[in-house]
Amino acid sequence: MSARAEAVATMLGARSIAVVGASARPDSFGARMVAEAFRGSARVHLVNPRYDRISEHRCAPSLADLDEPVDLVLLGVPDAVLVEQLSAAAEAGARSAVVFGSAHGRRAQVAEVARAAGMAVCGAGCMGFVNSVDGVRALGYLEPDPLPLGSVSLVTHSGSAFSTLLRARRGFGFRLAVSSGQELVTDTADYIDHALRDDGTRVIALLLETPRSVPRLRAALLRAADADVPVIILTIGGSPRGSAMVAAHSGALAGGRAAWQAFCTATGAVHVTDMAEFTDTIELFAAGRRSRGGSIATVHDSGAERALTADLAHDLGLDFAALMPDTTEAVAALLDDGLTPTNPLDVWGTGADTRNLFGACLRAMAEDPTVAVTALAVDLVTEFDGDTAYADAVTDVAKQTDAPLAVLASVASAIDRPTVQQLRDNGIPVLEGLRSGLAAMGHLAAWPRPIDRAPTAGPGPTAATGFDLLSHYGIPVVPTRTVDSVGAACEAAAQIGYPVVAKTAAVQHKSDVGGVRLGIADESTLREAYGDLARLGPTVTVSAMATPGVEVSVGFVCDPAFGPLVVVAAGGTLVELLADRVLACPPLSRDRARELLAALRIRPLLDGWRGAPAADVDALADVIVGFGQMAVDLADRYAAVEANPVIVSPGGAVAVDVLTVERGDQNTT
Repeated sequence: MSARAEAVATMLGARSIAVVGASARPDSFGARMVAEAFRGSARVHLVNPRYDRISEHRCAPSLADLDEPVDLVLLGVPDAVLVEQLSAAAEAGARSAVVFGSAHGRRAQVAEVARAAGMAVCGAGCMGFVNSVDGVRALGYLEPDPLPLGSVSLVTHSGSAFSTLLRARRGFGFRLAVSSGQELVTDTADYIDHALRDDGTRVIALLLETPRSVPRLRAALLRAADADVPVIILTIGGSPRGSAMVAAHSGALAGGRAAWQAFCTATGAVHVTDMAEFTDTIELFAAGRRSRGGSIATVHDSGAERALTADLAHDLGLDFAALMPDTTEAVAALLDDGLTPTNPLDVWGTGADTRNLFGACLRAMAEDPTVAVTALAVDLVTEFDGDTAYADAVTDVAKQTDAPLAVLASVASAIDRPTVQQLRDNGIPVLEGLRSGLAAMGHLAAWPRPIDRAPTAGPGPTAATGFDLLSHYGIPVVPTRTVDSVGAACEAAAQIGYPVVAKTAAVQHKSDVGGVRLGIADESTLREAYGDLARLGPTVTVSAMATPGVEVSVGFVCDPAFGPLVVVAAGGTLVELLADRVLACPPLSRDRARELLAALRIRPLLDGWRGAPAADVDALADVIVGFGQMAVDLADRYAAVEANPVIVSPGGAVAVDVLTVERGDQNTT
């Protein structure tokens, strides 16, 4: 274990704690720190020069007056004395600290003191942490005691979300819960690494506002994927765009949320959109049942809610499993007349023998090999006649199969809480919203996803630019010559063969300034075109005309936080207006490239639209793979490289224009 990891382990498993700023004043921050520390199992020392004792406990005037070095110091002090007190903690031999305040104007000093002393630090601007396994409570606010023990390790940048999740009364408990705040020293990657050393952690949940230490975070997430520990990430906001990103069309299409999604996909993490989806997904994964592959299935007691579920699943891009014939036959034999054995399934007929009827249908669908996860979609309202048939039915099935099961409700406030508790006590997740619950089911059905592993970066070309750069990575390009005179333009066209295209090389977005001439059929037309283009500058490119086809933009941009991102988009002059794009972290396999293309709204054009011939999608996938490798190799040299458009026809894919932006420069080719 590294010295950094040892410091983090000492902090999170502290056996001795000093509370600096301890107070006897009721309801004060110092009093809350004291109360929480004494709720834990660590030895607690109180520090405040204004007190000799707080209650029956001795209070020391300073850290230097303690009778032992402590593992952890809780700093509930004003920012004005924060650096002084952290330095005193380091001098007293403390291995770690929690900084609750914002450390405004002193963050660099806090980090410098801690790193020089080899200390781990939670915060600044945090609410502390709870280690339920070792009984450590390092908090400045009162939280549930005891905290439900379970298989989830939580790290959140948001203190409010920290309290919300600890008090959510859901079907999961915590090994570790950290409000990490600004992460001046110890970051999310450190907490993930610590959680992965705990065999009891079976789910990691992260709420992240800002990507920090991304290479280390990436490595930690990949270690979690290798250990078959799902990581569920709710992200808020996104990374800033650098000037190099907006220099290329594809840079203008790259945004924070899309970058986070690409990062999660590349590391095998599950990316969710809001707190409802976050908690439903955590609960479903924490139940411990894993998908065998396939799609979702739902069983309903309402035809209308079944239709609503189908609508929402369509909006989310989720497929319902196509049931095997044996399953369909078995379900059909159970249903009342007039009901159809389909997925999603409406079971309600006469209402006779509800427990056995719903249970038998649930079991048949859960054990179908095409079904990844099955939910009983009922609202679990309070039954005033005491009927428990729905809960009993799903509990029966849970005892008969290890397939993933859940109850899916549509209105959280209408759920009967005793019934929910009965289900959760039996290990059955209750998903508290149709949209969020369906999304959670989709995440479990798709987990784990294959990960494209990065090869060792090669040296890349040392001098190639523009079309030569693309060719080095196997990306087909149109024959092109760069010229500086009308005579040279005519000579180039004669070598390439008419018709040709002439473009200015003086500006990035050529069409915006009338810098492109297409379909030039002869020398006289070329001379006229060159004369017009020369108003923008003497340098012009002369290229062969490509076979007509679908225009796609493919490129990579370097995000300040996430590094290189491959961008695939509907191309041509409307690339930014259409904003039909997908992002991915390189490198990319052919399968991943095809997934990106399938996510584009223009995908039907590639398959042949209204009688048009189908384009060579495999050739386009190879172009995307080539850009992925280029991004891995050359992200340290180029801020952006883009081919727009790549024209995809039945005969292949060919780049007809290229833009490069070198690091620290806005020069393009």
